Amino acid sequence: MENVCGWIAQAGNSAERDRLSGRQKADWLVIGAGITGLCAAHTLAEMHPQARIVVVDRQRAAQGASARNSGFVVGHEHPATDELLGHPGFAGYEVDTEISRVASAEVRQRIVRHGIECDFRDSGYYFAVSDPAKLTHVEEKLKTLNAVGASAQFLQGEQLARKLGTRHYQAAIWCGNGNALLQPAKYVKGLLEALPENVTLYENTDITGLERVGQGQVRANSVDGSIEAKQVLVCLNAFIPRSGIDDSGTFPMELSASLTRPLSDKEFQATGAVEPWGVLSTRPLGATVRLTPDRRVMIRNTAEYRSRDLTNRELVLRRQHHVLGLQRRFPFLGEQDIQYTWTGHLSASRSGQPFFAKVEEGVYAVAGCNGSGVARGSLWGRLLAQMSSGGSSPILESVMSRAQPGWLPPKPLLDIGAMLRMRVEAVRARTEI
Repeated sequence: MENVCGWIAQAGNSAERDRLSGRQKADWLVIGAGITGLCAAHTLAEMHPQARIVVVDRQRAAQGASARNSGFVVGHEHPATDELLGHPGFAGYEVDTEISRVASAEVRQRIVRHGIECDFRDSGYYFAVSDPAKLTHVEEKLKTLNAVGASAQFLQGEQLARKLGTRHYQAAIWCGNGNALLQPAKYVKGLLEALPENVTLYENTDITGLERVGQGQVRANSVDGSIEAKQVLVCLNAFIPRSGIDDSGTFPMELSASLTRPLSDKEFQATGAVEPWGVLSTRPLGATVRLTPDRRVMIRNTAEYRSRDLTNRELVLRRQHHVLGLQRRFPFLGEQDIQYTWTGHLSASRSGQPFFAKVEEGVYAVAGCNGSGVARGSLWGRLLAQMSSGGSSPILESVMSRAQPGWLPPKPLLDIGAMLRMRVEAVRARTEI
């Protein structure tokens, strides 16, 4: 079975770019051509129109993790118990929400500015559960969400079934006014194709390391060449160690997802011809599910602590897990109805906060999207460009104040602890897979 991302297959390929070769120089180097790197390049081009800006990516640009996520534009997170209004963690939740709302607005602005067609739907999404016991403190959560500017509504039973076209979910909080959905591969492809003329992009260029050279320059080496720049922005997220940054406090998670064929007219009518929707579980390892505008069902119900790609045999097993999740929600769908199955990586941290830092003179980096890469990545790209240009802003100061990813134990203790935690969370989420 091929590992083919359904989003990328639908978005199609952009024109192929050259591989970096020989010795080159630039004013700015951006490593990573996902959402963060491309937004950084756009911002740098606007701030420094006479500068030469170079972006490199290890594979095809706009086809990595940024194109493989579930397409949730996060403006409001599901609040944890300690973050509820009146609790000690609310102050931090309030700051995080302000950052997320600005990040969500950044996505909207990019879509309008660059004319990106990416199936954007500003209709919110659901925090939904099959087991009502896994959605607690509902009234307090509604008050908390409303206090930070969200629109929030509790739904259950028949009312929820009419919204989603499935009786699998028994309780949910719909959350809007900042939360949205889009087709991620179309969004990041749109950012790629709108790059200004003073940005040069090299694909299939694996940076093997950074080294300090004379006159304040940093040299990035690849197999076929090198590039020297005074300012380097590392936008690799889960793969930040490839640049030589090993102490970011973040770690990789591998997720797998499947996308079905479009529902037939008969099947769609049986759901009640519902509007497209997205569901996030309240449990860390619960399923993420979407009904897309073209009537496909996407499901992501596996997550693992690992950085290497799954083998084809391993991916087949994950696909079978997807089928179980699909049939809980839509019994008429089986493995034969899945058109695409793929993997992708996200970068997580122990605290849920990012690594966002000036690593050394001329080197800046960000990692740790914690599952909110569409919005956070869009904002981070702009802010990283701003910070590396010597600028500041209230939102940059807020991001820097919260950028404390937390301490991670050394390997193999990290590996053992992460795997044990994943097993515990999988058990807790078993009704939501």
